[in-house]
Amino acid sequence: MEIQKAYQQKLAAQLKEWDAQINLLEAKVESAGADIKVQRARQLGELRAKQSAASAKMQELGKASGAAWDQVKVTADNIWDELKTGVEAARSAFK
Repeated sequence: MEIQKAYQQKLAAQLKEWDAQINLLEAKVESAGADIKVQRARQLGELRAKQSAASAKMQELGKASGAAWDQVKVTADNIWDELKTGVEAARSAFK
């Protein structure tokens, strides 16, 4: 059970960090030109959707136990990888 709690705390901290990064990117979009604004807003919308899915999966992890927890963890890892990749791509695009 300790490993599960530690894992959930790690995910929660990472999700919080990514939320701050996405907020910063959204602020940058507001000061961008119209063409860039539309393109980046779509990208940030996709990130927010992935972030929402990650948050939902965290809640599911909190309720799961045993073999079900292991299965949910695999899905959570996949979602986290997608969100991480998306945040990194967005940060690179905004440089």
